[in-house]
Amino acid sequence: MPAITCSLPSVLTPIVGVRPSTRAHVFCTHLPQIRRHLRRSSSQVFCLIKADTSAPIEWHEGRLKHVVESQQFSQAALAKIFATATEMEAIKRGTPDARQLEGYIMSTLFYEPSTRTRLSFESAMSRLGGTVLSTESAGEYSSAAKGETLEDTIRTIEGYADCIVLRHNLAGSAKRAAAAASVPIINAGDGPGQHPTQALLDMYTIQQEVGHLDNLKIALVGDLANGRTVRSLAYLLSMYNGVKMYFVAPDVVCMKDDIKEFLTGRGVDWQEAESLQEVAADVEVLYQTRIQKERFQDRPEDYEKARGKYIINADLMKILPKQSVVMHPLPRVDEINVEVDADPRAAYFRQARNGLFIRMALLKLALTG
Repeated sequence: MPAITCSLPSVLTPIVGVRPSTRAHVFCTHLPQIRRHLRRSSSQVFCLIKADTSAPIEWHEGRLKHVVESQQFSQAALAKIFATATEMEAIKRGTPDARQLEGYIMSTLFYEPSTRTRLSFESAMSRLGGTVLSTESAGEYSSAAKGETLEDTIRTIEGYADCIVLRHNLAGSAKRAAAAASVPIINAGDGPGQHPTQALLDMYTIQQEVGHLDNLKIALVGDLANGRTVRSLAYLLSMYNGVKMYFVAPDVVCMKDDIKEFLTGRGVDWQEAESLQEVAADVEVLYQTRIQKERFQDRPEDYEKARGKYIINADLMKILPKQSVVMHPLPRVDEINVEVDADPRAAYFRQARNGLFIRMALLKLALTG
């Protein structure tokens, strides 16, 4: 807190030892007393408030913990989430740890299809003793079909649940929901925008499988234009030193310029490549994604140009270094042959399993601090 040269009244004593974000709330609550005791104008008080709230607050130390986009996290936040996820892995059924969220209610509000994300969130909540309110195909079977806005839906559901896990078909929908909500909103994928919880579990998997996040060489392969997972992952990877990213994609689904410009601005080494074989020989993580047919409804010809160009099969696995891994956010179609599943470097089902522990960690941190 900045030094104040005047004598402060007792009304300000609650501020001592409180984080800057909380101090701002205390200042606002006591503005009349502050003005009366300090005999300052409102503009002077406002300057005092602004000066006192300049320090950023880490995600895991904030009061209302939305999970909206990858950029909101720091290395410190990831370290806290990963440490909590490791604790979640050790929880045994029937123990007090398995009742940490007893009495809490989570709502899953999904406007798009999902298997792993929805079920892993619901399993995560259940394994911590919480309760789940679930709706799938919300765009068709909820009041959205009657014309209700997303904001009104959120304001209604927050009256029934302590947090809302949202999947929506429009990019930016999670931000809209968070702006309207007084309970934590967790983005479970917003169209071609972001999928931050997937990126968190991806980073957790890389840490476990490869052993490091700094100086990582990774290839992002497939539908990089529509793949929200690779966008979110790129943001998180950019926080670490010495990362090299290869973008391997058909021209019609190459990585968008906003990600490239962001990485360049952060000094991250990235390169677009055409040959998956050449890249596979040089990376520690081969991150494959499917060509998302549902994003090509008005461009079927582009879908045909993109599909089937980059396939991971037994021949490609011969090129991949022995200590490297293959990851995939799933579901897959034909971009990884099933013959690869038996290879110990195929980490995608372990990756999916890690999603349970990461989401348990996020729910615990979001709901209990």
